[in-house]
Amino acid sequence: MDDTDRELIGLLRDNARLSTVALAAKLRVARATVQNRIARLEKDGTITGYTVRLKPAAEAARIRALMSVAVEGNRAMEVMTALRGHPNVQALHSTNGRWDIVAELRADTLEAFDAVLRTIRQIDGIATTETSILLSTYK
Repeated sequence: MDDTDRELIGLLRDNARLSTVALAAKLRVARATVQNRIARLEKDGTITGYTVRLKPAAEAARIRALMSVAVEGNRAMEVMTALRGHPNVQALHSTNGRWDIVAELRADTLEAFDAVLRTIRQIDGIATTETSILLSTYK
């Protein structure tokens, strides 16, 4: 990956809906160069998909939280696999320090969120968890 690839990825992160022509103009390269680079980045797995970012107000009814997870022994990969398959887990991060994993969680209601916590805490290999509900987002 070179500087042009990194700049292309930065432009796509900012607005993945930019046309190939607009990307080429911003990068000062040919349209075919942009198409070829995007195809290569997708083929080699650097770009794994495209998504939509919503403003926080668009999901006002959603409960968002961070769950810190301590794993028993060497069971981190087993726990990560179980969490990866959970529909309310939006992202997983391995960490250092007291906690082994941080999971970003979402649910529609407090009742649903309570059920999510109960099911995750029952996953084999999880020693303990600590969860913080996200109240406001500033950036």
